[in-house]
Amino acid sequence: MREKADVPAGSKLYRTCGEIEPHSEWHRHATASGGLDTSQGVRGGPGRQDRLKRQYGITEAERDELIASQDGACCICLSAPAAHVDHCHKTGRVRGVPCFSCNAALGQFKDRPDAIRRAAAYVEGIAWKPTLVAPGVYRLPS
Repeated sequence: MREKADVPAGSKLYRTCGEIEPHSEWHRHATASGGLDTSQGVRGGPGRQDRLKRQYGITEAERDELIASQDGACCICLSAPAAHVDHCHKTGRVRGVPCFSCNAALGQFKDRPDAIRRAAAYVEGIAWKPTLVAPGVYRLPS
């Protein structure tokens, strides 16, 4: 069990170095108890910059290069700003940097190209139209 630290009101303890900093020096984190990020403060530590390397195997500079190669726009919709690194969940390979909505859509489709193709056909209006096979004979989509 950790020792209880004497921390003044409005401040938080950096557990890694033992220093106490005011709340203004800590990143906000909506789901953390107390609303402050428990893993790091603004000055760094193992956190935001290391997360890209740990999770995706790329640096911030490599992520920024990807965004620049996409002209700063989402690699899928081409209109919203690129915001989230996307990767293949099987291989771990980084695919690009889509916007929040496109990244969420990929997650909803569970990275299944067949489902994404069917969704595109549905949106284009061709998924449920019968196909004329011979005069008077139509094939319904399965």
